[in-house]
Amino acid sequence: METARLVALVAAVLTSALMSGLFYGFSVAVMPGLKQSGDRTVIETMQRINVAILNGWFLLGYLGALLSIGLALGLHGAAGGGGGGAVWPVAGALLCYVLAMVVTARVNIPLNKALEQAGPPERIADPGAVRLAFEGPWVRANAWRAVLCTVSVGLLAWALVLHGQGR
Repeated sequence: METARLVALVAAVLTSALMSGLFYGFSVAVMPGLKQSGDRTVIETMQRINVAILNGWFLLGYLGALLSIGLALGLHGAAGGGGGGAVWPVAGALLCYVLAMVVTARVNIPLNKALEQAGPPERIADPGAVRLAFEGPWVRANAWRAVLCTVSVGLLAWALVLHGQGR
């Protein structure tokens, strides 16, 4: 049981860190880089990214974080005094990660779908309007995802320390 709790926590840290890094990378590099680009370039690039990102590696991190944090919470909760000290930070990590998923589902995915429905960039009559409707809300929501996932990683790291101390 001890090994299972440790493996679940390590998996939770790693998968959550992957997601935090992805959202952070968009916040500090991808979107600021695109901000300097033309409307059609932003639309085309984000349309291509939205297709490319739907792959097994992304799903491994995205769903893997949810599952491994949930597993770590269940295993530490079931341990009672043997893993109880780590329960609260793991529960907090799960809450933060679920909130990031809610932001994704309620803001980023609908914006991605609207961008795709706008059609090929060269055929959009007013690419500036399409970009305006997409970029600002998407960037703000992504920043929230980055913060929430980073907090989740921090809480999981704290849980890992507590686990190592036998709390």
